[in-house]
Amino acid sequence: MSKLDENQDKHSFLTSPSRRKFLTGLAALGAGTLIAPGVLGGAQPAGQTAGTLKKRPRRIDVHHHASLPSATPWQRTTQTGPAPVQWTPSTALEMMDQGGCDLAILSSGGNDGPLCRKYNDYMAKMVSDYPGRFGMFTSLPFPDIDGTLKEIEYGMDTLKADGVRLGTSYNGKWLGDPVFGPVFEELNRRKAVLYTHPGAPSCCQRLVPGIADSTIEFGTDTTRAIVKMVYSGNSARYPDMRVIFSHAGGTMPFLTVRLIKDATMVPNGFLAEAGRFYYDTAQTAGATSMSALKAAVPMSHIVFGTDYPFLTVANTAKGIKDSKVFTAQELQQIDNGNALQLFPKYAV
Repeated sequence: MSKLDENQDKHSFLTSPSRRKFLTGLAALGAGTLIAPGVLGGAQPAGQTAGTLKKRPRRIDVHHHASLPSATPWQRTTQTGPAPVQWTPSTALEMMDQGGCDLAILSSGGNDGPLCRKYNDYMAKMVSDYPGRFGMFTSLPFPDIDGTLKEIEYGMDTLKADGVRLGTSYNGKWLGDPVFGPVFEELNRRKAVLYTHPGAPSCCQRLVPGIADSTIEFGTDTTRAIVKMVYSGNSARYPDMRVIFSHAGGTMPFLTVRLIKDATMVPNGFLAEAGRFYYDTAQTAGATSMSALKAAVPMSHIVFGTDYPFLTVANTAKGIKDSKVFTAQELQQIDNGNALQLFPKYAV
């Protein structure tokens, strides 16, 4: 696994005995107790197995990390120290069912060509083995442009992926840089979904001793990518490419006053262009983050994301509900309505 892959996948996750006790009890009660009926959905219909979905999904998780069976477990930070966590389809489905999530769009890190193909074939197998429970974003071997274009073709045409995945930056180049032009042109032509995930660029790793890069730098790198996409004109230049940014857009919602003031080169204004993008709720399901995001972007562009296996569906859903930022109708939009704009094939 590449250094970039490791930086993108090592998240900080704090737990406590009381939280673990709560989540254990929550699993027993069922996630339907968290959200009003009709917003989350009820118990799984009779005859529907954990591996097969045959109805409109209650929740769609667009930020769900899968790993190969042979992969080294991620290290999740707890109060008692690092704890290994390994992704498996069975544990993922159990977590999803406990939290009222019927569909997760899988993604994986890394930008090595052979590793990307291995990940993509494995994720496609999960999609095939568990119909309607998993989708996938194709991993791309960027900055290899030719290899990336070939993997887009393979992923979208052969594997029937739901979209593709890129990091927010590579070798000091952020999304929106001219180097991404051939890739964006192809994604725009296909009207494809581009899911993005941050890492810590080489300039900004381990800056604060004792603080994981994911705690601060991931959000900052996402913000750099959003700003570069807007200021460069790429958000307007590729209107048919739908982009999802992780973690509620990083620090972007908190910086809008500065960004609006400085975006004199953007004809429609910063917020109009940033509002073209979609933003997930991973690692940001609280009142402060959700309030800022809702104020910055259209409600129709907020989608549900967990960052599993670092956070669960139940934990994320509770955080969104307890934030008291959204109405029942808006919670429904976040659960699945907004994602179905991107993935209409799942509206069955």
